[in-house]
Amino acid sequence: MLNETDIKSYFLNILNEENDVSAGVAAIRTLMKIIKYHDSGTIQGLLEDLKLGMEIMKNTNYPSAAITSGCGLFRRFITLAIKDTYTFAECQNVMLDRGNLFLNKLNASRNKIKKLACQFIVDGSRILTHSRSRVVLHALKEAAEQNRYFEVFVTKSAPDDSGERMYNDLRELKIPCTLIMDAAIGYIMESVDFVMVGAEAVVESGGIVNKIGSYTMALSAKAMNKPFYVLTESVKFSRLFPLNQSDLPDEYKYLPTARSGDLSKEDPLVDYTPPSYITLLFTDLGILTPSAVSDELIKLYL
Repeated sequence: MLNETDIKSYFLNILNEENDVSAGVAAIRTLMKIIKYHDSGTIQGLLEDLKLGMEIMKNTNYPSAAITSGCGLFRRFITLAIKDTYTFAECQNVMLDRGNLFLNKLNASRNKIKKLACQFIVDGSRILTHSRSRVVLHALKEAAEQNRYFEVFVTKSAPDDSGERMYNDLRELKIPCTLIMDAAIGYIMESVDFVMVGAEAVVESGGIVNKIGSYTMALSAKAMNKPFYVLTESVKFSRLFPLNQSDLPDEYKYLPTARSGDLSKEDPLVDYTPPSYITLLFTDLGILTPSAVSDELIKLYL
């Protein structure tokens, strides 16, 4: 059986060693490891360990929103095996089989999304993006490989300057790109064709939780009648229904080290973009309007 140190180390090692793996996928792979090495012999004990494992990963310095949504769907999917098996060993094996199936579908989802989004990137496109979304990067790479000429503007994305990583990734792919200040969003918006961002979580209303500044970008895009596209895997669909920024859980907005202090003096890491500011969501389930997200969530949790 894995202890707390083992779980944390395994999770962090995946993220440190595999640059293209998201926190949500790393969390799911860690839960698989917990299932494999669990030896209490009881289903209840295993479920409690999975819950504990999720809490341990949420207390690392990685996005809690992606971990929560991914683990929630994963646990729902694998625990459907419980009612169909009789012994703990049988249940454990079926959970692992279903877990591998879930991961395989998840690994294929990025390819589906990039092909859908790539259709909207035509020659001459000028695209604005925020922070560093792996699935957006893959979509832009796909368009470049199809010899389409386009230009990308990337915000610096304070406070961790993750946009600089995106900018360097794009330069390595020989995609014309410009790094801009976060404060220049309104200035550059009038000259771009559309916005394309990722998401850390998609909530029940069809809105998204994403890197701080996403809401500001969406407001500016709406004011200037520019499409605001979101590229995201369905594993990030979350059973959460915020009405405003203050409705977001503190664990989504602040790192564990910050939550132990005065949050009024901390800058949030993410914000909430309501569905009315989102044009389309490109997902492995297809191209969705924000209003269609709740229907897809119901199907995922049935």
